[in-house]
Amino acid sequence: MGKVRIVTDSTADIPEEIRERLGISMVPLKVLFGEETFLDAVTIKSEGFYEKLAQASALPTTSQPSPVEFSDVYQRLLGEDAESPIISLHLSAALSGTYQSAVIAQSMLEEEADLTILDSKSASYGFGMRVVKAAEMAQAGESKERIVEEIERLANSTELYFLVDTLEYLQKGGRIGKASALIGSILNIKPILSLDSDGVVLAVDKVRGTKKAMARIVELLKKTYGDEPVGMTMAYSLHKETAGELYELLKSQFNVQAVSWTTIGAVIGTHTGPGTSAVFMYRM
Repeated sequence: MGKVRIVTDSTADIPEEIRERLGISMVPLKVLFGEETFLDAVTIKSEGFYEKLAQASALPTTSQPSPVEFSDVYQRLLGEDAESPIISLHLSAALSGTYQSAVIAQSMLEEEADLTILDSKSASYGFGMRVVKAAEMAQAGESKERIVEEIERLANSTELYFLVDTLEYLQKGGRIGKASALIGSILNIKPILSLDSDGVVLAVDKVRGTKKAMARIVELLKKTYGDEPVGMTMAYSLHKETAGELYELLKSQFNVQAVSWTTIGAVIGTHTGPGTSAVFMYRM
């Protein structure tokens, strides 16, 4: 049996050099500006996307990959080594039909394949970190069962919180779910958002001002992790300053053993907007 192969989609927001180094196969979602279609993280990278977003007269839309696009990737991997198990981990099914496309692709395969498709019930590096860990384990020759176990452990030990400058993008994209009650232009009210256990956007709290919002995120994370050893990924869309400020605060309050940074890509950015900062924290 060959090494486990790892597949994900572009909303995992995994930096390209990490994907390449770890041999992660990535199926891109699409971003549509009017008549123009771009492949997330392939033909449009985050920097170019936010520039384009600032100039656009209407908000872009996004679409999931087709089952055929997934099927092509699965068949390529099976062609390289039919004996290798494949783990395919994707954006929350509550937010997108991406996972469903992967499931349909599985049913289209003519040959028997050891293919495990997982709904992350998360977004961005909330599941990107699981994909990276899975790929590291696959490179080290770990079994499919062991990798799936670790993906589940990380899923159960990760908390994520994000701050947005405006709820306009989530509202217009129809992704705001339970946070919809918070929409309104109340002066400087900062909603602290997360994803619930089903992978739906959830408003955890709303406070006045960014500094208070950051302090509240620290409180919320303390309840879960206390002084335990943790790892964290900081993510931001366009401006690193807010995420940097949050990082300094978290670093001073937690037993942080590992830190990584990523930018929020075009598809997630379409729904959260340019002023987004996020923290993904997990038990080591």
